[in-house]
Amino acid sequence: MKITNRLKVVVVYGLFFSQLLLLIGAQYALGKEAERPEEALKPIFNSYPIFRDDMDFEFLALAIRRNISYLSRLNPRKTFYYGPHQFTGKEVLQSQRAFLDLISQKLTADQLNAEIRRQFRIYRASGHAGDNKVLFTGYHDPLFDASLTPDDIFRYPLYRKPNDLFRLNLSLFDKKLKGESIVVKIRNNSVSPYFTRHQIDTDKVLQNQDLEIAWLKDPIDIYLLHIEGSGRLRLPDGETICVSYQASNGRPYRSFGRYLLENGLLAPEELSVKNIRRYLSEHPKILRTVLNHNESYIFFQIVEQGPLGNINVPLTIGRSLALDAKLFPKGALAFISCSKPSVNSRGKVTGWTAFSRFVLNQDSGSAIKGAGRADLFFGRGSYAETAAWNLKHYGEMYVLMKAPEL
Repeated sequence: MKITNRLKVVVVYGLFFSQLLLLIGAQYALGKEAERPEEALKPIFNSYPIFRDDMDFEFLALAIRRNISYLSRLNPRKTFYYGPHQFTGKEVLQSQRAFLDLISQKLTADQLNAEIRRQFRIYRASGHAGDNKVLFTGYHDPLFDASLTPDDIFRYPLYRKPNDLFRLNLSLFDKKLKGESIVVKIRNNSVSPYFTRHQIDTDKVLQNQDLEIAWLKDPIDIYLLHIEGSGRLRLPDGETICVSYQASNGRPYRSFGRYLLENGLLAPEELSVKNIRRYLSEHPKILRTVLNHNESYIFFQIVEQGPLGNINVPLTIGRSLALDAKLFPKGALAFISCSKPSVNSRGKVTGWTAFSRFVLNQDSGSAIKGAGRADLFFGRGSYAETAAWNLKHYGEMYVLMKAPEL
């Protein structure tokens, strides 16, 4: 984050120090995680998984090359925490180059499995307490109609990051808060939590500040784009632009699907994007209540190639994973096992099949918190949308790191 003169005044001279400490205390108490990076991954020395991949290696190689471009930009001495062990950026880069070389050798499945066990350290995600299981969900790259100018049809704005929104590194105030941060609004010599979804969308507190990227037809489209964190906008002339996550308001994420379930508005078997759209269109009086239940708000940026993950490389279909960035090393090579849906021509899920594959930790998400959560990127199209919205299955996750030469 680029520190502005105003922010320097806040940090250095402490003009608002007491106000800031109250804000830190409130948000940190609410968002404190029990896990630490050292606890998120556990080295294993037996009971290895069988390393089988359900996809071809073309997209895997692409994802690794994108990862290598990220790692190559870093200080080679940068520290990555793989559970209790620490590695430099140079070591992680060498590890992934070695794995890329390994999969390029066209080994049989048994040969590859044996070489991974011989050459790599294996770490298992600690997952949920007591069972080491990870809850996998999915996300995709949606397409929405939009316009660069508002009119009677395109009325709902998609915003870029406001100039008064800052993310503060709390370790500047207390070393015990390493890795913790909060989002604040600094305006008129005052520090406070950033605006909620209700304030932004209903009270329109950001209107007429030249923050609009584009306008969409439906507030549900805006909401779904916020959930996915990136997507494509199809303009009236047929041109398509990519938008990707830029910042959030730091408020807690709450699922609108869960809200509908807990209030008896939809049954569990009815919970799909299509049914949610239908229900809210038939009950417009509660639309804003349902959407504003989620205080979290996402701000976007236009990107040339997208969607981009949190390491600023394009996501790769079926190979990019979103994890909690506070716990897992960015760019880590991982291996997952879970279930994937079979979908018929009408977009209905007809069954589930066990699968396993190699993936890269290239993204994060406001709802992906803790060592027991992971979000798999499914890409574009009808299957991707159906799979992403229906995947809520427990599985296992492992992380691979090249063993040191003896």
